[in-house]
Amino acid sequence: MSETILVTGSSGFIGTRLLQYLAEEGVNIRILLRVESGVGVLPDGVEIVRGSFSDPETLARAVGGVDRIVHLAGVTKAVDESGYDAGNVMPLQNLFAAIRKHNPDLKRFLYISSLTAAGPASEGMRGIKESDSPHPVSAYGRSKLRAESLCLEHAARIPVTIVRPPAVYGPGDRDVLQVFLMLSRGVLVLPGTAAKQRFSMIYVDDLAEGIMMAARSEEAVGRTYYITSPRSLSWDDVITASKPVLGFSKLYKLSLPQSFVFFLGTVIGAAGSLLGKPALINRDKANELVQNYWVCSPERALHDLGFTARTTLADGVAKTVDWYQRKGWL
Repeated sequence: MSETILVTGSSGFIGTRLLQYLAEEGVNIRILLRVESGVGVLPDGVEIVRGSFSDPETLARAVGGVDRIVHLAGVTKAVDESGYDAGNVMPLQNLFAAIRKHNPDLKRFLYISSLTAAGPASEGMRGIKESDSPHPVSAYGRSKLRAESLCLEHAARIPVTIVRPPAVYGPGDRDVLQVFLMLSRGVLVLPGTAAKQRFSMIYVDDLAEGIMMAARSEEAVGRTYYITSPRSLSWDDVITASKPVLGFSKLYKLSLPQSFVFFLGTVIGAAGSLLGKPALINRDKANELVQNYWVCSPERALHDLGFTARTTLADGVAKTVDWYQRKGWL
């Protein structure tokens, strides 16, 4: 009999692609959607449970009878720490309570965290490892780390696995889209010391594969994994991969000094706080943007899961740009 998998956060960029991956596998899919969330285009046969993470009846219907849960839902922007905890920690507390009551034999709970929970690496090649002490540099990262700690507190009774993706790109993503829009116009404006910066990235379909490998591996119970590209990347790598598909002949690069990035974050963040709305950038987000080494190691995922990202940067960029162009986003 095919297993049943519950996915939260399915209407987001990663969630949408994960549903497609699961549909191609032929598993039974259930999704938990907030009342205000749009459905979008779903694979055939997806079961929808609508409601709130604060409603015990909704959670009972969502978790009952499923084999595995992939928890993607969360917030990436909030006014303050309490707002991040409301979106990233509280739902987990309620989900675990529902699982203990309504699905104590759950095979796996897989939590999608973030590289920001660990913080940046001290150098740009080896990258941070799962065994390194975390040092998040933002409120978002701290909330994801608190969520991870909550997962591990329940690990004695519920088989949990944590996945920390780095930057994710691919069809449907609106964040990395901004980079491609600049490149298509022959300009690239970057925060901090761009010439020094290195980072890890993962193509979204590779991430979906890695997520499910971690969700099904017995080796992965109680463990944390970076699902990431085989090597760290530079901005020159991104430019080289983008040039053949975007066709720019000249490129003007501008690195914004850290002091200016922090100034922008302070001003825009203060305006957001006055309005009671999350700002596009604040001082906290600025501290993420100016870090030099958002790099994580792929070694544990390769050793335990046999996972390696199969999509090269050139292929991933080509697929992503083609999708943007067909959708009129680029």
